[in-house]
Amino acid sequence: MPELRKDPLVGRWVVFAPERKQRPIDFEGPETSLPKVDAFSAGNERLTPGEVYAVRPNGSTPNTPGWKVRVVPNRYPALRIEGELNPEAVGFYDRLNGIGAHEVIIETPDPTLALEDQSLEGVADVFQAFRHRTLDLMKDSRFHYLLMFKNVGPQAGASVAHAHSQLMALPVVPMQIKHKLQIALRYFEEKDRNIFEDILRNEVKNQERIVYENQGFVVFCPFASRFPFELSIYPRRQSPDFHSVDGHEMVLLADAVKNALSRLKVALGTPNYNMVVFTAPVRRPRKNYWSTIDFDFRWHIEILPRLTGIAGFEFGTGFFINTTLPEEAAQYLRQIRL
Repeated sequence: MPELRKDPLVGRWVVFAPERKQRPIDFEGPETSLPKVDAFSAGNERLTPGEVYAVRPNGSTPNTPGWKVRVVPNRYPALRIEGELNPEAVGFYDRLNGIGAHEVIIETPDPTLALEDQSLEGVADVFQAFRHRTLDLMKDSRFHYLLMFKNVGPQAGASVAHAHSQLMALPVVPMQIKHKLQIALRYFEEKDRNIFEDILRNEVKNQERIVYENQGFVVFCPFASRFPFELSIYPRRQSPDFHSVDGHEMVLLADAVKNALSRLKVALGTPNYNMVVFTAPVRRPRKNYWSTIDFDFRWHIEILPRLTGIAGFEFGTGFFINTTLPEEAAQYLRQIRL
């Protein structure tokens, strides 16, 4: 059974999940090819846990071919959905049993198709799957945060080559999102303005770090990018919650993500990367609970190409060394013709 342990020095939770040592690895050894049996391909539905959501245009039977996007529980989860939360003290320390959910969004039945190479509708279907599963998992009172992320390539932590993303429901709010929330709240209290809106206005006015924009979203290289060619995607509409995106706005989101990833692919030659969706925590009615979060925080996406590693300096200081100025990266990406 997984468990969470809290580091009292920094307030960070660590998930211990020994079972994940058994997960299949496509990238082991000298070759980086697909495994002999790709459990995520059409026709191999029996090799995964039963689907909890799928896009099936022709109304095909669950757990059979005929799907475009398929969501299944992770066979080797970092957290398990069965059981009740049981926080306890272990001497001086805090421990929590590993309750949560860990799901895999299989983005396409085609093992050779990357997310950025899908149609606009296909990319929108992937994010619609995120939204659908988020809304469902939010109903569970044990879960306090929904993390959506995508790892591509071994340097980014991916173990399977077939295009997929992951969704985790966590029993605690991660330290990194807490930090962002606290900064956004302080900024709002001091200036009566939204820090994300101020960043967005500055970038759009300046244009120096803008890579792409449409009616709903802006793609730009952050002023203090940690990695070369790092990208942020901000929605123009204020909302703290990713699950508020729907309809035409979902198509605009798909357009922004597809454009961003396509530019990175052309510029960097299919880089390893991480993509993370940052959204607000699950909020349940509580007296005087964060009455300004609808105004001070905005959901957003970060895309982190893994062109450089993280070493002792980064771990020891929290600083990052970036060899490419964001202005130079943005100019290069803007000039790419798709």
